[in-house]
Amino acid sequence: MTTIKTVGVAGSGTMGAGIAIVAARAGFRTVVHDTNAETLARARRQTEGFFAKSVERGKLTQQQVTTILANLSASAEIAALADCDIVIEAVFEDLGVKHALLAALDRVCPPHVIFASNTSTLSITEIAGGSGRAERCVGMHFCLPAQLMKLVEISPGLRTSEETFQAAWEFCKTMGQIPVKTKDHPGFILNAFLIPVNNDAIRLVEAGVAEPADIDRAMKTALGYAMGPLELLDLVGLDTHLLVAEALYASTHDPRAAVPPLVKRMIAAGKLGRKTGEGFYRYQGNAMFGG
Repeated sequence: MTTIKTVGVAGSGTMGAGIAIVAARAGFRTVVHDTNAETLARARRQTEGFFAKSVERGKLTQQQVTTILANLSASAEIAALADCDIVIEAVFEDLGVKHALLAALDRVCPPHVIFASNTSTLSITEIAGGSGRAERCVGMHFCLPAQLMKLVEISPGLRTSEETFQAAWEFCKTMGQIPVKTKDHPGFILNAFLIPVNNDAIRLVEAGVAEPADIDRAMKTALGYAMGPLELLDLVGLDTHLLVAEALYASTHDPRAAVPPLVKRMIAAGKLGRKTGEGFYRYQGNAMFGG
């Protein structure tokens, strides 16, 4: 049984907002922090929209949603996370950015607070090195979209205590997620496979081998995937893919982790995926076109 009662989420982008939904839906008091007020407001709108659909589909009652939203708060002040038992950082895949955030958290959070990183590619040990409490740091990589996907990769750093790891593991299960243990290894399990595969799919588009829709259809039909790699890239965002792939390549120098040139051209053209209305596909509302 978890001893965690209050959850903090630092960063309210796509991943941070999804993680906050998971925690709040499981009954935890949840506090979201982001220095950008506009991003916080957008995350709140997205969260309310998600729960409205949950009511429409009969997965939750309106009373349940009202209770969940009452336990979910947001603040542009980092001090709002001081009363949390665990803080999950979900900011850019940049070691300097994460170190700055964790150092600031270390100044406001009591010593017992666990710091968890949602990193998908960076070393937990290196991230923890800038936290001031390496024994209380652990990797907790949620899969996108966190509010729908159950997998969480839990990774101890070299100095992570067994107590911290077990607390994160039990917390994960209490939220209704499915944890797997990984070593502190570039890409952990999921992205060690996924980033090279996604880059391979992009290279097929770049070489004119097939259209995105046909590549995705082939992967879904033959391998049973719920979503093709190019659909997934549009959901994640090409800008986000660039960051995580470059981080993986820097750690491994695996040629398949290197981002194909097409990605940077699409980013320069503003074709980031769903968030901009066009990526490998075009979008209007929830509808997807072309490929």
